[in-house]
Amino acid sequence: MRLGVECYGGKCVFSSEWDKHAQDTYEANFGERPNGDITRIEPNKIPDHDILLGGFPCQAFSICGEQKGFSDTRGTLFFNIEEILRIKKPYAFLLENVKNLKSHDNGRTFETILEHLKELGYFVYHAVLNSLDFGVPQKRERTIIVGFKENISFSFPKPLGVIPNLANILEDDQNVEKKYFVSEEIRKKRIAKVKPNYPIPSIWHENKSGNISALRYSCALRAGASYNYLVVNGVRRLTPRELLRLQGFPETFKIVVPDTQLRKQTGNSVTVPVIKAVAGEMMNSIKNKDANEDKTIQSTHRSRWQCLSLGKNMLCVWATNKKLQIFKLTMLS
Repeated sequence: MRLGVECYGGKCVFSSEWDKHAQDTYEANFGERPNGDITRIEPNKIPDHDILLGGFPCQAFSICGEQKGFSDTRGTLFFNIEEILRIKKPYAFLLENVKNLKSHDNGRTFETILEHLKELGYFVYHAVLNSLDFGVPQKRERTIIVGFKENISFSFPKPLGVIPNLANILEDDQNVEKKYFVSEEIRKKRIAKVKPNYPIPSIWHENKSGNISALRYSCALRAGASYNYLVVNGVRRLTPRELLRLQGFPETFKIVVPDTQLRKQTGNSVTVPVIKAVAGEMMNSIKNKDANEDKTIQSTHRSRWQCLSLGKNMLCVWATNKKLQIFKLTMLS
């Protein structure tokens, strides 16, 4: 998330992450170590900020988990985010979670989240965005929630309309270490199950029922299983750098943790280009809000202004069905 906003001039003033290995990766790439468990940090001690970026654990809502929602302690981390918003009152926020968040408990969980955000005074927008539509060859659908303290115009970014090329993120097999190649036994089992005439290059995905799909893109990376169920062209696992590329990380992003931890981190990560696209629309909305208000005033002032004389002062009221503005003007003698 930080990478997706910093490119617009944003400066990070606070970060929180409880996992030691994730802290190591963060520190190596951003030069600062995140604060620990957010549930143990008082919101008042968090610096003032304009935009809050956050993701609360998805296992409580994911179709891959038990879907306990707010009955799962991991699911209640949303309420810590809510408390930060209530106390620090940033102008805007951007939250991310799994697609299934919107349908969990027949939609009641999502409605609860929206109600809580609106009660804090935010105007809220939400959409499900697919990483495949934003330049990376990974089908990763995620719920994005955006909110502003003012009722400004906002639209989510549109798909790029270009099919990402899987070949651009894959390394040459000749340059890949032998440890990433599957055994002959696994290779034969996969080939026996895959449909003939599969595309090259492709990533083979084995679902829970044991069926194999060979696609020109990856399915969603997962924290605990990507290494086992994704195979490049049926012969090898994805390398750490390829996993980072599937999430849109720059080539300069440093790998300082073991492969097992890197697989977990990429599975938990957001897709950088998706956040960048959403953040860009947020910045445009914030930047243009004053200009849009001025245009509205100019186009309606002739029929909307009502003035009351108060001696040397004049009280002007401008009203539409959306807005009421009151100005007190001092008359020149």
